[in-house]
This record gives sequence, C-alpha cells and structure tokens, in this order.
Amino acid sequence: MHGITKPVVLETKFNGTVIDPQGNTRAGFKAETKVNRKDFNIVWNKTLETGGLLVGEDVGIVINVEMVKEKK
Repeated sequence: MHGITKPVVLETKFNGTVIDPQGNTRAGFKAETKVNRKDFNIVWNKTLETGGLLVGEDVGIVINVEMVKEKK
C-alpha cells in the first residue's frame, strides 16, 4: 500500500467443498486481517465538528476464494 510492502498474518477459514452441477469439486476459503494505515504512511485525516476523526486507523481486508479441483 502506498509503495510500502509489509508481511501480514491472514486468519483463514475453510468454508467446505461442494460438487457443482458440472461435477466439479469446488472449495471455498475466507481470509481476513487488519492493518494500520499509518504503518504505510497514509496519515491524512480531518477532524469533524463533533471532535472525532473522519478516517479510522485500521483497514479491514477480506479475501474470499473459490477453487476448482483439476480433473485428471
């Protein structure tokens, strides 16, 4: 992000497998993590009239993946 590369840990969940109508085996996964945007030098913000900040520091990342088993 913003020209900076850092490793992150993804909490991953296996969502199971299914056989689709064409007979293919499909598997689903979901991976999630949070990063602090300031760790990537994204520091812009604006104070609201109520005293809070417009942008939070944490950025949530969610990845949903579906894979199809190769037929041999």
